[in-house]
Amino acid sequence: MSTFDVLIQGARVVDGTGNPWFYGDVALAGDTIAAITPAGQIDPGRAAERVDGAGRVVCPGFIDILSHSILPLMIDGRSLSKITQGVTTEIMGEGWTPAPFGGNIDDLPKHPFLTLIPDWAAKMKGWTAFRQWLEAMIEHGVSPNIGSFLGGGTLREYGKGMALGPATADELAVMRQVMREAMAAGAFGISHALIYPPSAFIAIDELVDICRVVGEFGGLYITHIRSEADGLIEGIQEAIEIGRQANVPVEIYHLKAAGKRNWPKMAQVIDIINAARAEGIDVTADMYPYPAAGTALASILPPWAEADGRFFDNLRDPEMRAKIRAEALNPSGDWEALADLCGPDGVMPVGFQQPENRAYAGQRLSEIAALRGQEWIDAAFDLFLSEEQPIDTIYFMMDEENLKRQLQLPWLTIGTDAGGLDPAWAKPVGPYHPRAYGSYPRILGKYVRDEKVLPLEDAIRKMSGAVAQRLGLLDRGLLRPGFLADVVIFDPATIGDLATFEEPHQLSVGIHDVWVNGTRVLQAGRHTGAKPGRIVDGPGRRG
Repeated sequence: MSTFDVLIQGARVVDGTGNPWFYGDVALAGDTIAAITPAGQIDPGRAAERVDGAGRVVCPGFIDILSHSILPLMIDGRSLSKITQGVTTEIMGEGWTPAPFGGNIDDLPKHPFLTLIPDWAAKMKGWTAFRQWLEAMIEHGVSPNIGSFLGGGTLREYGKGMALGPATADELAVMRQVMREAMAAGAFGISHALIYPPSAFIAIDELVDICRVVGEFGGLYITHIRSEADGLIEGIQEAIEIGRQANVPVEIYHLKAAGKRNWPKMAQVIDIINAARAEGIDVTADMYPYPAAGTALASILPPWAEADGRFFDNLRDPEMRAKIRAEALNPSGDWEALADLCGPDGVMPVGFQQPENRAYAGQRLSEIAALRGQEWIDAAFDLFLSEEQPIDTIYFMMDEENLKRQLQLPWLTIGTDAGGLDPAWAKPVGPYHPRAYGSYPRILGKYVRDEKVLPLEDAIRKMSGAVAQRLGLLDRGLLRPGFLADVVIFDPATIGDLATFEEPHQLSVGIHDVWVNGTRVLQAGRHTGAKPGRIVDGPGRRG
């Protein structure tokens, strides 16, 4: 009888700690890493299956701390574009989670993916407790492991709806209780996206109040800061101050300096974070390896345009439309005006669903406006009203040199800021940011192998061990005997991304084999169809 199910022989072992690679053998038994030795020291006869690792790297599976796979996993639990990047664990919840549904939440957000999953959309309204959606995913079957923060926008809407202004004492009491319940149910903490309503309406005192609850459970405050552009320094300082006052660790989502005029600020941002860490405040950050951001087209408009859920009504009202137009063209400075940062030439809407608008996908907003004979802001207004749902958009506004500098920071990790897609069903929905398909192979191909921005071992650490440490996952993220067998084999000579902004729906190359909890989900670059993913829990449920 075999001792091991799988023996990976003679690969370069990169264990996720940042230590130098070595030639070794890795044995898997059941769902566990059973042994790691120098090459040739495990008898091949003890293994049911032997995998030749010659010329390849074996490393821990990658942990995506910035995943948007909630809806994609409902469509297709395989998470094809993530598994083919080597992602074995997806941590979701930036700003929004589908549960708990209730309180002042009276409807689901509009999203084109929801049209593909009407049965799931009906289920969501019955998820009154945070963990229910995760359990439903596992019952459905998913290839990667899954976990989540509580969406801060969801929490705020539960307590106060989409209204402007501070929460009342009673509303705060409700939100604190919902937060406690989510932490006890396995949330990793609270996740806010402070440029989007309703999180954009929250003042620091309320954020601190909720984060104190998170801190009681040993959780994390993770945030898309209030500004990544003109108010970048203030946004970083606010995040750090929340950590200081609430005594919680802080993670800054997708660190960037947006808009050419703000590129020089990155040096100061790094100094501020280093100083906070020297002071004893636990603040770190993550990023994706592209010089363009991706979010909704509505980010060209002030957040108050969406107050009380009246976005489309406001655009139809001549007086409100004129008010929104004036603010978008001449921003007051108290919101993140993305069109002001990169100009309409740097705004590329891609997520059109209406047939009459599909031809505009991939063109810049300035080009669309010219085709329609309108100013860019008026073209945008009419497109919003035509679509009546979010329009995914790419904003070209970051600096490649800053990106490289960030990759070298010891406290920075990697995430995708995207969902796991399959071109077969995602391409008909429309274009998407290439980070959904290429983030991790792009790091390993472009920035490690070709440009030598950072060493292989540190890149792997930023994708695995460092992320596991940040999340408190004590049995994943490293190649270590006794750890769960989330394992990746890739070819360092060929690994790379193929997805581009013009042709995004292309799977990466170079990842050969992937195991999740000891089950092979990718073999010779092809998905096996297996769905062995499990829930990974935050500190409130683990403890």
